Amino acid sequence: MISAISWIPKGASKPVPSVADLPSKEEIEEIVQSGVFDRRSSTWIIMTMKMMTVSIYARNLDEFARMTTLESETGMDLFSKGLGDLYYASNEMDPYFKDKDDDEDSEDLEDLAIKPMDSVIVCARNGDDGNQLEVWICEETGDGELNTYVHHEVMIFEFPLCMAWLDCPLKGGERGNFIAVGSMEPSIEIWDLDIIDEVQPCMVLGGDEKKKKKKGKKTSVEYKEGSHKDSVLGLAWNKQYRNVLASASADKTVKIWDVATGKCTNTLEHHTDKVQAVAFNHHKPEVLLSGSFDHSVYLKDGRNPTHSGYKWTVNSDVESLAWNPHDEHSFVVSLEDGTVKGFDIRALTSNPDSESKPSFTLHAHDKAVCSISYNPSAPNLLATGSTDKMVKLWDLSNNQPSCIASKNPKAGAVFSVLFSEDSPFLLAIGGSKGRLEPAEESSERVLMVIYLELMMNEGLNRARVFGGKLVLSITRIFRTSSMKMIGSSGSSLLAVSAICPACVG
Repeated sequence: MISAISWIPKGASKPVPSVADLPSKEEIEEIVQSGVFDRRSSTWIIMTMKMMTVSIYARNLDEFARMTTLESETGMDLFSKGLGDLYYASNEMDPYFKDKDDDEDSEDLEDLAIKPMDSVIVCARNGDDGNQLEVWICEETGDGELNTYVHHEVMIFEFPLCMAWLDCPLKGGERGNFIAVGSMEPSIEIWDLDIIDEVQPCMVLGGDEKKKKKKGKKTSVEYKEGSHKDSVLGLAWNKQYRNVLASASADKTVKIWDVATGKCTNTLEHHTDKVQAVAFNHHKPEVLLSGSFDHSVYLKDGRNPTHSGYKWTVNSDVESLAWNPHDEHSFVVSLEDGTVKGFDIRALTSNPDSESKPSFTLHAHDKAVCSISYNPSAPNLLATGSTDKMVKLWDLSNNQPSCIASKNPKAGAVFSVLFSEDSPFLLAIGGSKGRLEPAEESSERVLMVIYLELMMNEGLNRARVFGGKLVLSITRIFRTSSMKMIGSSGSSLLAVSAICPACVG
């Protein structure tokens, strides 16, 4: 299953990622002594040890194969003793000085390269083979179709629940390319996405430190200073204050972290149950929203830390929330009962004693709405994903929501939907079934990439949807509707006419 998705901005990735240095004996011993293996399954231990050793053997075997090939082609005994090992008539003859057949190396380097215009997606995945971060490349081909493939994978320690990309330069320079991962553990791991074959995060925020008691007694758990004490359920990075990360936890708290120092700078305890989601305002980066299982949404303003904040009451557990990127005063919250509610903060902040009535209530799905995403370019366009296995697009114009499109992407329960900010008509979808297989029309696909190419044609808009076989029938899309299946094996698309002009703005 894919539990979380994050887009990486175009050009943020290193053109050619570095390969991690092999762990030293001391580093391996440190990992073992940390007790990390004591808390993992045997499958995880085996997979992690493979990652820590496979690179060593692979590189040694590649070098051995290269030298053996040179020996057979040149007739030189590369492992002999004597003058032949010490002297060659020219550099071209010296296999140790230069490999004449470096075409394979060039091809490997080209395959490894990430182009500035490539769309990059990080998926947090859990399966029988353990927990992984998969880094996907989504590139548009010359004929306008999308080619998607896994660039590299990162084995992570715990079951991933949430992610947040950040560019704070944790290793120097002006910007970095990191992903923060929240899991069933109280710690937050930060991984460097520009390094391949890494076996440890570059930073861990919080976490527990186990100390053994005397013989016959249970092991006590002590937490690092400022750490959460339960699972981390939500993360949000502050784009303006790039060293700031907010986290939501099952321990009922919200924490603010300075990732430059790795320290917790503030702990907020205004909720009475698990905190599921956090989000910074796009226009006022000091303003933070948090949503909880206590059926409430809180707004806290960092410019006034002594203020108790503003509270909105909802009638179900909060699953997700999102600020409107086109309006600094409005946000939406999705709930466990299948509804989505919209709020305008001006209604409450101007009169704190007034009842927190929503601007609208949308009965979006039959089950929990796990994820919502505003389109960054088309005002009033909202995507929702639910455990009822459906993904829907909504027009929220004038606080009167209308469904634009609805589809079952055959991803199982949908846990994450997210529009790309660089390519605003790319929507990534993560669900409970299998993994992405872009080369086949697979019903087990869990990451669908939907490409909506909006263009004006006789006053109407058209949308093209890539990424998988569509099995829905759209009978009404505002003024007119039509659909047809197009494409070849491996990709198909749906051409739909007449998306509401108000959604395109």
